[in-house]
Amino acid sequence: MRWENLAASPSTNSLDRSAPATPPLPLALTGVTARSFPTPDFAGMTFYEIQAKSIINRVPSTSRGLFEWTINPYRGCSHACVYCFARNTHTYLGLDAGADFDRRVIVKTNAGELLRRELAAPSWRGAHIAMGTNVDCYQRAEGRYRLLPEIISALRDFANPFSILTKGTLILRDLPLLRQAARVTRVSLACSLGFVDERLWRAVEPGTPSPGRRLHVVRQLTEAGFAVEVLMAPILPGLGDDDESIEATVAAIAAAGATGVTPIALHLRAGARDWYARWLGRTFPHLVPRYRELYGAGAYSPQSYQRELTARVRIAARRHGLHPGAPRDDPRPPNRPRAEQLSLL
Repeated sequence: MRWENLAASPSTNSLDRSAPATPPLPLALTGVTARSFPTPDFAGMTFYEIQAKSIINRVPSTSRGLFEWTINPYRGCSHACVYCFARNTHTYLGLDAGADFDRRVIVKTNAGELLRRELAAPSWRGAHIAMGTNVDCYQRAEGRYRLLPEIISALRDFANPFSILTKGTLILRDLPLLRQAARVTRVSLACSLGFVDERLWRAVEPGTPSPGRRLHVVRQLTEAGFAVEVLMAPILPGLGDDDESIEATVAAIAAAGATGVTPIALHLRAGARDWYARWLGRTFPHLVPRYRELYGAGAYSPQSYQRELTARVRIAARRHGLHPGAPRDDPRPPNRPRAEQLSLL
């Protein structure tokens, strides 16, 4: 997608939110069950229940930052964040990175059972496992499928350290299990909140809980005894990177009791880039020149912009008594540099 063509560029068939109902999952898998649910929360969505062959995934060496192993019980996400970096992973399944990613969710229904088998394997050494690193494990589907209680219970029973990053409020449902796990292993919890402007939230993250509800989650987890970090991410150029937005967001994070804040500027990988670019051209066309300047044909904004943005967030964080830096439970070796714009969202 070229930024120059946004204003006049119509949506393609594969990225059209008004596209008709889609056929069953185009995967050569046996035993796939396609379901839809007649409730407003799941209107227009299809869930593909599969029996996964593995559940603990190793992160490719080129992408390793704060973690090496992940669990992703879902693929696709009803949060429908227009910037989500994980959108392109849907194309590996023969689905598109736009509306399909938001509406067609793969559910690994055997996640808990499979995890217990993998944790019990002699080859598993009890390494830290990160969740919420691809799509949100506490998206709306989790309220129906309840995969996380089984996953957390397994990690607790094997005393295996883990972390969760989420925009969802469903994590509070599992607070008793999280507290049990924290008694026997290291449990790190983080929430994602790039801005507190509710108009921007409705436009760019239409399927997520509101900023206020996410801040409530931070407060509840903190009061339960967890040191909760907030990823201030993504910070959107022209929409959430002004001094007023940064100050308001950092102040709200601090007031919620977070122990630290880590800013991450928007990055636009393949799939997410096209979807976000079309959304920007429709919704905020006056910002297209700025994005053309910042991103050109690449996924990342200039280092100078990132450094300046980080400095302003850090100044605000100090003013509000927050630790401005990497998450507290950082498993990196002491001298390993932090990956730029860590892909946790």
